[in-house]
Amino acid sequence: MAASKALVITLVLAVLTPLAAAAAAAPAQQPATNLTLQNLCLYPVWPLITPNIGVPAIPDVDDIASRLDGGGEGLVTLAFPPGAWSGRIVARTGCTDDDYEKCDTGVAPAPTTVAQVSVHGPEGLAQYSVSLVDGFNVPVVVTPLGFVQGEQCPSLGCAVDLDVDCPAEAKAPAGGCRAQGQGRFFKQRCPDTRTTPTDVEATPQNCLQPGGIKIVFCPDTSN
Repeated sequence: MAASKALVITLVLAVLTPLAAAAAAAPAQQPATNLTLQNLCLYPVWPLITPNIGVPAIPDVDDIASRLDGGGEGLVTLAFPPGAWSGRIVARTGCTDDDYEKCDTGVAPAPTTVAQVSVHGPEGLAQYSVSLVDGFNVPVVVTPLGFVQGEQCPSLGCAVDLDVDCPAEAKAPAGGCRAQGQGRFFKQRCPDTRTTPTDVEATPQNCLQPGGIKIVFCPDTSN
């Protein structure tokens, strides 16, 4: 009888050991991450969310976030697809609702403020930036939400309306400030942006597993 019990225990252990090893070797399920867009501008914006090549689109983005009304009324939350995701978010302005390619700013060759975001990287790494390489059209700030206390997850971007004191030679006819020759002007006023392809922000980041990424157009600077 004792021999039979020992045999059963041996067989159970033989089955469970490979399963335990496989579970330990499998990558941990990364928590879902949301993308929140809020428009505090006094005018509507038409967000353009473009995934990088080979990355899936965010589901229902055209139906839910095609236009954000101004004054804080435009507020939507979307779910990033599972797995690694990276892409660009642009606030287009002066668009027509039936043709989003006809916009005053936010489409080439007009000046464009670009938020760049990647989530679900190694160990849940999220990376984000606001680029003025293509010029400036709307103040944009990116803020991680729901991250572990102590992680380097700062708010980054440009809350200043650079169009107000944009040099005359850089002003675009329909609004915005062109990038040509304005790198120093942009960087002095918004040090936590990227003004060249190799530029980095003044504030470092190392943000792991944030529960969300919030992008605010025309953030409140009164606080």
